[in-house]
Amino acid sequence: MLTPERHQKIIDLVLQNEIVKLQELVDITGASESTIRRDLSQLEEENKLKRVHGGAAKLHQKGEEPSILEKSSKNMDAKIKISRAAAQLVKDGDCIFLDAGTTTYQMIPFLEGKRITVVTNGFAHIQALMDKGIPTYIVGGFMKNKTGAIIGRKATESLEAYNFDKAFIGANGVHLNSGYTTPDPEEAAVKSLAMKLSQEAYVLADETKINEVTFAKVGALHEATIITNTVDTELLDDFKAKTSIMVVESK
Repeated sequence: MLTPERHQKIIDLVLQNEIVKLQELVDITGASESTIRRDLSQLEEENKLKRVHGGAAKLHQKGEEPSILEKSSKNMDAKIKISRAAAQLVKDGDCIFLDAGTTTYQMIPFLEGKRITVVTNGFAHIQALMDKGIPTYIVGGFMKNKTGAIIGRKATESLEAYNFDKAFIGANGVHLNSGYTTPDPEEAAVKSLAMKLSQEAYVLADETKINEVTFAKVGALHEATIITNTVDTELLDDFKAKTSIMVVESK
């Protein structure tokens, strides 16, 4: 089987089945395991699929944003582990940006008792930060009903009044080539600016966001440190070659 034919066969199988095991691809194509691994790496570079542990999966290039209610019910154990690790990076005296999103929201209980100042564009974050007695500034602008994110020109204008020690950003996609992405361009603009205004930027993303691509680019991989819960060993080396990554393994 010629390489283009084999690549098309792999793509077709991934599209049909969502996830295909490495051994299945070996059996169906008649190619060696090392050849299939090279094929998967090349197809991933071309944004045709994403590698997962033991095989390949369909790449979901989503333009549709889940609601905050839908997000809050998913992968909660991973989000809590990631948010705890992120909160441990915050030191007394820090001024931080806390992005709208369910993973950054989970940082708030772990920030209690720290002498910090928070700026946020997360509507849902405000009451939780007040309950913990954390001094908080709210970004002005238009509130997006679906996610509770405050976005738009007014949001970016008000954000420009600040400088941050650290920014903690959510993302819907974290991809080796496409970098950090989110479905909404206006939300992406707020995230991107907050990263640029910060001495240190961190993107909080559970394993379901790794090697996914969504519509609007937030920034390149090297612009932030990734905090996630688990990454396939082969992928981890690729990410480490492009940026810093903290992996908080589930226990």
